[in-house]
Amino acid sequence: MVIEICRGWRCSERMLSFRCSLPAITRRFESSQISGSIRSTVVCAAKGPRPRYPRVWKSRKKIGTISKSEKLVDCVKGLSNVKEEVYGALDSFIAWELEFPLITVKKALKTLEKEKEWKRIIQVTKWMLSKGQGRTMGSYFTLLNALAEDGRLDEAEELWATIFSQNLEGTPRIFFDKMVSIYYKRDMHEKMFEVFADMEELGVKPNVSIVSMLGNVFQQLGMMDKYEKLTKKYPPPKWEYRYIKGKRVRISAKRLNEFNDVNKSSSVNGDEMIEDTKQLNESDSVSERNTSDADEMILDIDRVYESD
Repeated sequence: MVIEICRGWRCSERMLSFRCSLPAITRRFESSQISGSIRSTVVCAAKGPRPRYPRVWKSRKKIGTISKSEKLVDCVKGLSNVKEEVYGALDSFIAWELEFPLITVKKALKTLEKEKEWKRIIQVTKWMLSKGQGRTMGSYFTLLNALAEDGRLDEAEELWATIFSQNLEGTPRIFFDKMVSIYYKRDMHEKMFEVFADMEELGVKPNVSIVSMLGNVFQQLGMMDKYEKLTKKYPPPKWEYRYIKGKRVRISAKRLNEFNDVNKSSSVNGDEMIEDTKQLNESDSVSERNTSDADEMILDIDRVYESD
């Protein structure tokens, strides 16, 4: 009996201790949570948030290349034509840049080209090239075009001579086209023929504009034999390509004037223009097939008569 009473007392003691331990744990957790919040509020109330100072090498406002190019254009337009003043203003504009802002300068040149500010284009391009930046064929072509439009033909010819001598076989066709057009506008026919001779010697195929300009000059000078040789060697293309809503559409050269007239009118939809050009191309191809078949029939008849 005594042993059973002791066992029951021990079990009840264990039960009591287990039951009483739960609120003790929860109280400790609540006390720790409360104390932590009190400490945090005290720390925040005493010291406050850590002040954020702006970095020296970073600006607060993130400015894109478009707005930067607009600022560069406005900065350049308000200057005089003195070289030292222009170069000094451009140097101060990029003074805080870690790298040379090539994209910003290129966009500014495109804006100046649209506004036909040829002198400013020459100044900015020469400054960029003096920094050793942007030495590409696109930059040289922009400078060549600006020199030609500004009437500085001697500098344009000097630039063309250096580009042609350094990149003899790698000179793009657009440079030949530009020089031929420059000489064609100024009626400098001999130099025009020299550029065309260089093209044929290097194996550069002339485009439609070069062939048409040379053909006009041959007709004006009465060189009909050379004009016929030119048209036989470089006949006009049967098809030309235009872009309508980003789609590359093939157009017959006969229908090109009709396409240009339709394209000028804004009331026509782009999809309708694409469908119309496809129908016209199909009709032209059918007519060409019929004419070729008729020519073959005529040749066969001639052969039969010759055999008889």
